[in-house]
Amino acid sequence: MSTRRRKFWGWGYEDQTLAEADARKVARFVAGRTGTTPGAYRAPPRLEEITLKAPRVAAPTSLKSVVSDTVYDRAAHSYGKSYPDYVRAFARDFGNAPDLVAFPKTEADIAALLDWAGAADIAVIPYGAGSSVVGGVEPVVGAAFKGTLSLDMAGLNKVREIDTTSRAARIEAGVYGPALEAQLKSSGLTLRHFPQSFEFSTLGGWIVTRSGGHFATLYTHIDELVENIRTITPNGVIESRRLPGSGAGPSPDRLIMGSEGALGIVTQAWVKLQEKPRHRASRTYFFDDFLKAANGLRAVSQAGLYPANSRLVDAEECALAGVGQGERHLVVLTFESGDHPVEPWMARAEECLRDHGGVVAASIGAGARDATADIWREAFIRAPFNREGIIACGLMHDTFETSITWERLPDFHASVKSATERAVQDATGRPGHVTCRFTHLYPDGPAPYFTLHATPTPGRELEQWRQIKTAASDALIRAGGTITHHHAVGRDHMPWYEKQRPALFGAALAAAKQALDPKGILNPGVLVPARNR
Repeated sequence: MSTRRRKFWGWGYEDQTLAEADARKVARFVAGRTGTTPGAYRAPPRLEEITLKAPRVAAPTSLKSVVSDTVYDRAAHSYGKSYPDYVRAFARDFGNAPDLVAFPKTEADIAALLDWAGAADIAVIPYGAGSSVVGGVEPVVGAAFKGTLSLDMAGLNKVREIDTTSRAARIEAGVYGPALEAQLKSSGLTLRHFPQSFEFSTLGGWIVTRSGGHFATLYTHIDELVENIRTITPNGVIESRRLPGSGAGPSPDRLIMGSEGALGIVTQAWVKLQEKPRHRASRTYFFDDFLKAANGLRAVSQAGLYPANSRLVDAEECALAGVGQGERHLVVLTFESGDHPVEPWMARAEECLRDHGGVVAASIGAGARDATADIWREAFIRAPFNREGIIACGLMHDTFETSITWERLPDFHASVKSATERAVQDATGRPGHVTCRFTHLYPDGPAPYFTLHATPTPGRELEQWRQIKTAASDALIRAGGTITHHHAVGRDHMPWYEKQRPALFGAALAAAKQALDPKGILNPGVLVPARNR
């Protein structure tokens, strides 16, 4: 029986690649709603078309059992899933492939790999499942190292211990989302952290990128679900004490969360679990005005109701998802609980939305389905696969996300959207299309998520993308937002992250890296500028 294999160039498994006819169909649909123009179709790369440079380094005999230099493994660890990653993959350009890929099975393997890499002057790029959209896993480290090693944590994939009394579990960092939940199933508990990348991302990846998950309020990031973390660094082990909370100085876990593999390799963590929800209520609402919808959700968030899902999708993005023709904005609202009925919370939230002009599109009870929400949900799930088809047909599709406080939202939304539209026009010479939705809500502000479509010039896609990315990122920082709410920093966001963070904090972070990773071998250039040696 053949093993189902993941694409070395894109999202999901090889048998999940859109056929040319389907890719063209998706591209035509998007073009018809965005004013863009598809180009010639380019088939996804085949492995036999890829030529890689010979590895510059070889693993010692003691590590050869956990190190690979096959074309498939090296190509599959070359890129994440950003727009420029796809452009280069479709161009059959894998010039930055890692020299080697390691698949450790134990912490001892990791320690030995780090010891060898440090002694041999090899950069180590921690690799969760490769879902980074910010250049976080690409082995681009300059000329300061003699080689690159991608460290794939998929071999550490077990739920080691479940504490049903305190509702927590000790879980290895390399486990993928579905396997994590499958191993928790018998306990009746769930981590219930579902980022869009859930199927192809890992617990360790969620922790080191401060992943944003399914819950739009309360448990928005993996941060809220972590009790302790164990990390292997080139200089030793960091393991925090497992506690529900602590005020004992700066948190060691907070240092590791968001560190993106630049400070150490997370090997396991205790995480908080929940009962699986038994009570649910969901409704969708339409609004004629985007900011009125935002104000309605502000009222919901400040009422302390904590819906599990509270998405605002602007009219143009609704049209792209097949919800209407772009005439109304959509709010999807869901409450759920493993303990108690949620209808009173839904009723109060509906009052908040109606007070700001919301009109109920549909509601569901036990056994019923909300067709409007289902259409949006299906489009959301299919988005990574459809995106590949869109890019294969010569269109630019990219996203960026941020957060901002409520009182600044109107000017922020208008300025960032218009700046991005101007950047598309300036870069490509043609109008673009920019949409916005909210992914998460806080009492003091939302997390806007922008999507852009453009018609790039063949051969100039990367140059034009960089021009648009720069203008949009400049606009975010200028208007007071964050360069990222949940996509992490990686290499793509470093120039703006350095502007956003206090200078002294940057110096402190560099000092922490020096203490934990004295030779600077871990993910050079991410979070801390790579040292010239």
